Amino acid sequence: MGKEVRVRFAPSPTGDLHVGNIRTALFDWAYARHTGGTFIFRIEDTDTTRVTDEYIQAAIDTLKWLGLDWDEGPEVGGPNGPYLQSQRLDIYAQWAQKFLDQKDAYYCYCTPVELEARREAQRAANVAPGYDGQCRDLTDAQIADYKAQGREAVVRMRMPDGGTTFTDEIRGEVTFDHKFVPDFVLVRGDGSPLYTLAVAVDDIMMKVSHVLRGEDLLSSTPRQIRVYQAMGVKPEDYPTFAHLPFVMGQDNAKLSKRNGEVSIAWYRERGFLPEAICNYLALLGWSPGDDRENVTMKELTELFTVDKVHSSPARFDMKKLEAINGDKIRALTPDEFLNWSLPFLTKAAVISGTDAEIAVVKAALPIIQERIVTLAEVPAMLNFLFVKNFAVAEDCVSKVNDAAAKSVLTRSISELKKLTTWTHDSIEAALRSSLIEDMGLKPRIAFGAVRIATTGSNISPPLFESMELLGQEVSLQRIKLALAL
Repeated sequence: MGKEVRVRFAPSPTGDLHVGNIRTALFDWAYARHTGGTFIFRIEDTDTTRVTDEYIQAAIDTLKWLGLDWDEGPEVGGPNGPYLQSQRLDIYAQWAQKFLDQKDAYYCYCTPVELEARREAQRAANVAPGYDGQCRDLTDAQIADYKAQGREAVVRMRMPDGGTTFTDEIRGEVTFDHKFVPDFVLVRGDGSPLYTLAVAVDDIMMKVSHVLRGEDLLSSTPRQIRVYQAMGVKPEDYPTFAHLPFVMGQDNAKLSKRNGEVSIAWYRERGFLPEAICNYLALLGWSPGDDRENVTMKELTELFTVDKVHSSPARFDMKKLEAINGDKIRALTPDEFLNWSLPFLTKAAVISGTDAEIAVVKAALPIIQERIVTLAEVPAMLNFLFVKNFAVAEDCVSKVNDAAAKSVLTRSISELKKLTTWTHDSIEAALRSSLIEDMGLKPRIAFGAVRIATTGSNISPPLFESMELLGQEVSLQRIKLALAL
């Protein structure tokens, strides 16, 4: 029996969470749920210049919206808190002092200017740049001299000779030669901890069993293992690492705002469903073992294992995300579709939210459910039903203004006003009989002018269903208005 699974998602929210962050959170959450383990949500907010309360709250809200519930963390609590690193500074200071007392760490008085000059010399000598151990073994007199100069000291960890080897669950055995992992800073001159100290201390104290995170953090692993060693942790009690593959854009470059790496808030505003986002991100670097592309959250928790995560980079494809989102929209029940659509309609001021308006929306949504890819398309699709000062779109005026269109509209009025039942079937039968059978017109020509006249645009939901929703009186009014243009 393996160790109890305890995984953590630990963002440093210096802005809204992005695709890469959420893919990591999703894999952590799915692994915890699959194994019956614990999902910890921890905020790395020691960089107070960039991490704000607003960004922390946005991160919390984003995980909630996506349905990634956590077992320990902000708003939930837990036995290993606090879960904001800014509230754990005393803990890091105590460990840093312990490392100094054990001689695992030392004070370094080198200034940034001196460090950069020595790195330049290393580069010129074709040596890998890194800290050269200048302050490793200072005498008391040297320390006194530096203090007299008023120099600020950082705390550095001593890296022993040799190397670090560990097994990555995705990449297999990985070895780092310590020649390329120089002594690293644990605590800044102002006393604030760096990531490498805080993350390692927290992972051990929160009993994290598995660290699933991005491949970009692979090179920090030997430093974290060095901190574990200084803490006195046995190797069998180290967390197991699994470094997730990069997510690339279509141009094979790392994701950027130019090729898809925008915040989850951006996708939310544009009407992507949380389950569609999670479904798509799950497929970036992981596969359920078959060719399926539609995976529910429940199925993800049943199927997710780390051994099915690929080591090669995944490619972000907006078209595929849109296709999955369209599938998820089509799978919504009428009430679910209504609840997801109403905020977009009210935000766009298409409706104010009265009961009468909502009843019309509920009747109209089924005719567009098969036609949209994102919820942001709903307002434009249904606006024609609620617009108070109706007008034909400027780019469509010419299409109802020529002689052929005028004759179509004139004939449509005469046939439609005869109807005693106003249903999409009766409307279609009347118009097909008069415009196609009697006048010999092609459907595109026959119905195009009617569509523009009644909805104001040549792009709309199905015509006859739209006219049924508008009602006989309004439909006839709008056709007459188009004739008068």
